[in-house]
Amino acid sequence: MASVIRHDWHREEVLALFALPFPVLLHRAASVHREQFDPADVQISTLLSVKTGGCPEDCAYCPQAQRYSTGVDAQKLMVTDEVVAKARQAKAAGASRFCMGAAWRSPKDRDIPKVAAMIREVKALGLETCATLGMLSGEQATALREAGLDYYNHNLDTAPDYYDSIIHTRQYQDRLDTLAHVRDAGLKTCCGGIVGMGETREHRAGLLLALATLPAHPDSVPINRLVQVAGTPLHGTAALDPFEFVRMIAVARIVMPRSMVRLSAGREAMSDELQALCFLAGANSIFHGEKLLTTGNPDTERDLALFERLGLRPMAVTVDATGHDRPGTVHADITAGGPCGRAA
Repeated sequence: MASVIRHDWHREEVLALFALPFPVLLHRAASVHREQFDPADVQISTLLSVKTGGCPEDCAYCPQAQRYSTGVDAQKLMVTDEVVAKARQAKAAGASRFCMGAAWRSPKDRDIPKVAAMIREVKALGLETCATLGMLSGEQATALREAGLDYYNHNLDTAPDYYDSIIHTRQYQDRLDTLAHVRDAGLKTCCGGIVGMGETREHRAGLLLALATLPAHPDSVPINRLVQVAGTPLHGTAALDPFEFVRMIAVARIVMPRSMVRLSAGREAMSDELQALCFLAGANSIFHGEKLLTTGNPDTERDLALFERLGLRPMAVTVDATGHDRPGTVHADITAGGPCGRAA
């Protein structure tokens, strides 16, 4: 019998899943995964930063916050022609979805027509579109949807009761409000968080509880492993136990059975063996490469070699009658140093 999609999880239930013996947890997660997906299929995604650096927020993990000295130079919003050129290259490389990210706290109303123009031009190429621009108003979300946007990424980052240890320049409710605006506008959601920021297991359970009790489970759930950058407050934080990271993937799969669970930031430092455990635990989406996908990209070559060793294949994704991603078209968006905290 297929797993019931629930929105009424309790913290004790989620913590009990984390506490299961490792083989028992992986077996349960793998069983849930097989009810909804082909375990040999992995969705491939990448991200283009259309506006990098200069963010006014104080997210403790973020190299693009202007208050930290991290060597990231602020760049202006790309012009539409440059974005479209990247999108054309993406499509030629086999992409079917193109994601655009900007390191803003929230876009100004005058920014929306510029991003909308990018969305319309990319959509005209026959690509799906997604964006991550920070907090949105309801009117902004509607304008992006009317321009042809399909997906919007906005992460919760961590548990509600750990949030104040990481961010002070916006409230948790601000994130929930943006997600509500996105859903109300008819856009699909991509929403997850970051682990390895000094949080406890209880906090990790709290993040998954917050995600799994949203009015609709996110279509994609990126699980980011903290990438420590010199100059940020979290540089020097003790690394998360790799097995605990796998537990995070497994519990995410169980509590959100139909979501794409994505290995996002930090994957480049993961061993092939750790990634294989994550796929066994129910991860079925990855960020692929650190730049435009082209022949000879060493990160791409490593991924292809790992897929070959494990017998995995790029997932083809379609959208079912309820608006959820299902097997049918390859997601291969574009990256060029994606914006912090927005690993879609």
